Amino acid sequence: MNAKALEGKTALVTGGGTGIGLGCARALLRDGATVTIAGRRSDVLEAAAASLAAEAPDGAEVRWLTCDVTVEEDVKRAVGRAADTSGHLDIAVANAGTGFGSYILLTDAATFRQALDLNVIGSYNTIRAAAFAMKDSGGGSIVAMSSVAGALSHRSMPAYCTAKAGLDMLVRCAADELGGFGIRVNSVRPGIVATEIMEAFVIPNQDVVGDYLEKMPIRRVGEIDDVGRLVRFLAGPESSWITGQAIGIDGGLTVRGGPNYDPMMRALLGEDAWKIVRGDE
Repeated sequence: MNAKALEGKTALVTGGGTGIGLGCARALLRDGATVTIAGRRSDVLEAAAASLAAEAPDGAEVRWLTCDVTVEEDVKRAVGRAADTSGHLDIAVANAGTGFGSYILLTDAATFRQALDLNVIGSYNTIRAAAFAMKDSGGGSIVAMSSVAGALSHRSMPAYCTAKAGLDMLVRCAADELGGFGIRVNSVRPGIVATEIMEAFVIPNQDVVGDYLEKMPIRRVGEIDDVGRLVRFLAGPESSWITGQAIGIDGGLTVRGGPNYDPMMRALLGEDAWKIVRGDE
């Protein structure tokens, strides 16, 4: 049997129980890594770990533990758990994050701060804890999950766009500081991907999906495994000279422009809120 490129490597994937995180865990596992998935919901993680273990190659292992990435001690514990089989951590995927739709006139500071806490502070905690684990053992690769929203404005997503743009700059700073330890840090920017949340709220809305597809040279919705394969590349030896980059995986959406969520948001918010946003009386 041919050796897998990531055999003997250990990986942590935050938000690894569903969606893109699950796709990342699957891609790393298939290439031989021992993967620990972390998230907030134990039932989701346990089910995800069982499904991953069923397809794990010989020598690979799947673990899981609950973790709130906004809590620094939780993240340190998750990193320790991921590293304890081999004494080192080789790969960390700072995937945990979320987006929600609202407008500046309808979003108070506390709600805005929640997006920053999860997407920026949570990723910072993961990058920092992983760096401490990697710096004394020869380095490693850290991949953060950004979004096309970090590069293109999305109406109705000011907090999410700001958070992902901040995350991309965090990645650049981390790559600059940590390169001397042999640690590479990159981010990926998915476009519209068929995750559980997108399939529940966005993909059924033909106005929004049609606007996405119209602006994409490759006119299809992405799959979680599309993103997982890119993360696997950035985690592996083939990308050993790549760091500090934010790499789009979006069907070419960023060639043209961001989608218009207004039709969906008007239906979700109701006419009273819509009048505030649009200035209609």
